[in-house]
Amino acid sequence: MKKLQLGVLALVICSACTESSKEPIVWKSIEKDLQAQFILAQDGDVIELPEGNFMFTRTLSMDGKSNITICGKGMDKTILSWKNQTEGAQGMQISNGKNIVLEDFSVEDAKGDNLKVNDTDGIVLRRIRSVWADGPKTENGAYALYPVLCKNVLMEECIAMGSSDAGIYVGQSDSVIIRNNKAYWNVAGIESENSKWVEIYGNEAYDNTGGILVFDLPGLTTYGHSTKVFKNTIRSNNHKNFAQKGNIVASIPPGSGMMILATHDIEIYDNDFKDNTTVGIAIVSYELVAALNEGEQEREGSIGGVQTVNNRYQEDSLYNVYPYNVTVYSNRFKNKHWFPTTQNDIGKLLIMKSAFSPPDILFDGIADPKRAERNICIGDNGKITFINLDAGNDFKNLSKDVTSFSCK
Repeated sequence: MKKLQLGVLALVICSACTESSKEPIVWKSIEKDLQAQFILAQDGDVIELPEGNFMFTRTLSMDGKSNITICGKGMDKTILSWKNQTEGAQGMQISNGKNIVLEDFSVEDAKGDNLKVNDTDGIVLRRIRSVWADGPKTENGAYALYPVLCKNVLMEECIAMGSSDAGIYVGQSDSVIIRNNKAYWNVAGIESENSKWVEIYGNEAYDNTGGILVFDLPGLTTYGHSTKVFKNTIRSNNHKNFAQKGNIVASIPPGSGMMILATHDIEIYDNDFKDNTTVGIAIVSYELVAALNEGEQEREGSIGGVQTVNNRYQEDSLYNVYPYNVTVYSNRFKNKHWFPTTQNDIGKLLIMKSAFSPPDILFDGIADPKRAERNICIGDNGKITFINLDAGNDFKNLSKDVTSFSCK
């Protein structure tokens, strides 16, 4: 195994001083040198990123490499920024690889996605801090950490902040572990989309619009199933939704702890849901999302692989719009808030139907004409507030009786 160390160019891009008493932040360039190392890396190489603040103007890419480690000196010591990006959408992109490890550095302020990994078998993202430094804004990139079409994915001890879609995301992937991360100030804190054999545990999702999402969407290359979400802290996800209009996550009501959308074989257990204003867990079909967003179009200027609401979802004959085989047990719910959000139609409906007691668990109640028994199992969660919206019948038979869903 060969270690490659970068020589830091003396060119100073810019310097700034947050306070006169502090040392100025000096931004340097290693762009050409680092890109060359990515291109020339051989099987087994370790590329060491130096300590410091480094500015990039274009996507830093690695393609077709195996058994490579890229490591910094720590997420607070090695800072890679695309604040002045002029070419490309991603900050760092890894493609068509095998057994790639990225650890101990920060990526910031890419025009699109901060760190994207695609078509890679064996990817580890460890102690990566991925943020938009100015905080949550619609103009920010969609994804902070973005593995898609990958196998054997591990994301651990990372931090994601400021994404206009999802902070810690995995899409259309197989065999995934997302553990011990922190996600805040994103539209979606953590999201698993059209992925299978996923475990999400030990994470903190807070101050997002929605804490954790497990979605299946139409028109993609594969469909998701078999996800376990356990031992997470999902609290105070009440941030205003700042997603671009028409994007699928723009439909998430502020104050959502967790949302299960049109997927199956899901276990949710031993989590702490606290002070999520609108709902602890929502179990909904794609029909409800499409109805709430009928006629919406993607906002101009969207960058990257953001999924928009698909009003032609029925043309996907392999897609099941209804969630089933969902088990919710042994979770703890606590909510000091009395009123759901007024920033979303679902929130407004809940104010009318359950103003002083927002639901811990919500089911949209839309019937599946092909599956009479959906196996939505809710048990051993203590005293909870439950709502079946009966959304398929214009909420006429909305019910708070959880008896028909109770199980052990």
